[in-house]
Amino acid sequence: MIPNLALYVGSFGASNQEIGWVMASFAVGLLFFRPRMARLTDQVGRKPALLTGVLVIAIAPALYLAVGLLPQTIWVLPILGWQIKSVTVLLGLVRMFHGLSVAAFSTAYTAAVADLAPPQHRGELISTMSLASPVGMALGPALGGYLSGSFVLAFLTMTGMGSIGTLCVLSAKEPARVDTLQLEQTEGTAVQKSIRPENTPFWSLLLTPPIRIPALILLMVGIAFGSLVTFVPLYVQDQGWAFNIGLIYTASAIASFSIRTLTGRASDRLGRGRFISLGIFCYTLSMFTLWLSDTPETLLLAGLFQGAGSGTTIPIIAALMADRSQPNQRGLTFGLCMTGFDLGIALAGPLMGSIADYTGSYAIVFAIAGLMTSLGLIIFITTSSKDIAHSIRFALNGGRDVYAIK
Repeated sequence: MIPNLALYVGSFGASNQEIGWVMASFAVGLLFFRPRMARLTDQVGRKPALLTGVLVIAIAPALYLAVGLLPQTIWVLPILGWQIKSVTVLLGLVRMFHGLSVAAFSTAYTAAVADLAPPQHRGELISTMSLASPVGMALGPALGGYLSGSFVLAFLTMTGMGSIGTLCVLSAKEPARVDTLQLEQTEGTAVQKSIRPENTPFWSLLLTPPIRIPALILLMVGIAFGSLVTFVPLYVQDQGWAFNIGLIYTASAIASFSIRTLTGRASDRLGRGRFISLGIFCYTLSMFTLWLSDTPETLLLAGLFQGAGSGTTIPIIAALMADRSQPNQRGLTFGLCMTGFDLGIALAGPLMGSIADYTGSYAIVFAIAGLMTSLGLIIFITTSSKDIAHSIRFALNGGRDVYAIK
């Protein structure tokens, strides 16, 4: 989908800003559905949420194609007089519905893996199981690039893969979890009590000490990732390079796959903080490399840096959230933390699209994204623990996580 969707939206005459709005609608859907899927994951089970996610994956691509078959009109808002293309609005709504897939699947999948992982090997196993993601990112965009001559063929291929995923989830067993009553009878720390889901509204929990900084970091990373996904295909098209865009994501996936096999196990022994710092630094290198890129080869280098950043930051933050939550809170905690990433992607499309339209340069977009991740690294180093001294030790020197649940 990644090499094709922005181009598909552009084929209807959409501007950079309109393409950005459609792409960002995915994250709007994520933000809307994430709380509901987090509750479903914890209260009903991991499998129902997984099934919801893969069903949407199968349905959404067919809906994109269906929008293209409808008559295109211009809608005028009666009060403000704004003119809006019907196809842009409809594609945005489908993209929003598509966001339900990740809101459901990623939350339940990470929680299920954490259920299965012994605490002393949690980082290693979460990183190992998350290798499925870079494998998909290695194969999917490359295949999408080769199918880019036919949007119909590319999207229906994704529908077929979503259907296979649905059959896989139907055959899966729900992992056993610790009984909630048993957890409530155990003595909890102050941090455990501060994130009890039954005591606090969903969005208020986002501001609690164990969650707010990881969520803020993922906001910065989400802006960078959203900028890359939305504007790299358009940048390559603008440069006139005869280049399979999917290969950038293949390079990213190879780097992500390779680094996950090392950092997850190392974070169990050496602490989570230093590897999160490394991941944010790699993301920054990726964005600045995109900013300075003038050949397809430098785009591939940026893809390698981005893969290293993604393969380190997101799995280690997932392990960090597992460290900081009870089993009956994992869906909620992961869902809360990932709203930062969702919001970053949501902001990247329209915000960076406006900048691209104003400046006429995609390179400026990548430079601003690099500045955002640089800011994220500074914030993490100085505020990731209860004070600056503990934060620096945790982020750079393997200091203990004061918010971890023993």
